[in-house]
Amino acid sequence: MMIETTLILGGARSGKSRHAEALAEASGLEKVYVATGQGGDAEMAERIVRHQARRGSDWKTIEEPLDLTGILAGEGLSSRVLLIDCLTLWLSNVMLDGRDVEAETAALVAAIDARAGPVLFVSNEIGLGLVPETPLGREFRDCQGLLNQAVAAVVPHVIFVAAGLPLTLKDNQNTGGAE
Repeated sequence: MMIETTLILGGARSGKSRHAEALAEASGLEKVYVATGQGGDAEMAERIVRHQARRGSDWKTIEEPLDLTGILAGEGLSSRVLLIDCLTLWLSNVMLDGRDVEAETAALVAAIDARAGPVLFVSNEIGLGLVPETPLGREFRDCQGLLNQAVAAVVPHVIFVAAGLPLTLKDNQNTGGAE
């Protein structure tokens, strides 16, 4: 199956990671899982273990919480499918590290444009929920929405997953519409 760079969006426990993994498996390419999450507490560590067990031993794993542009430009990875899970945790890491979110997003978009091989980006759609109570929560929600829009604008495919069901929002023939 020919695979192109795709953004897979969804809420928590929507099935977005499983869908991305299935796309990577169907590609027939060597698979590289790029983990942006860090096991900072017992619950997160358990979540990471479950994801690793589900993927199996034929996946190469790279743990990279911040430098996605370096991963995308990496030597020897263009003939493999990369699954980056997830942009939401990457954004959280960028913000917690005090980096310039706009500059990091622009660098990521440029790296996506320059990459020759396929990448599957998993990201949360958090703008459908309640308005966060805190200024930091609202800033994060806004930055996440802008990040998703920026990535969606440069990739050929965007899929939204809800209840384990994928819905194509954008493909090569349908560029979608932004408001």
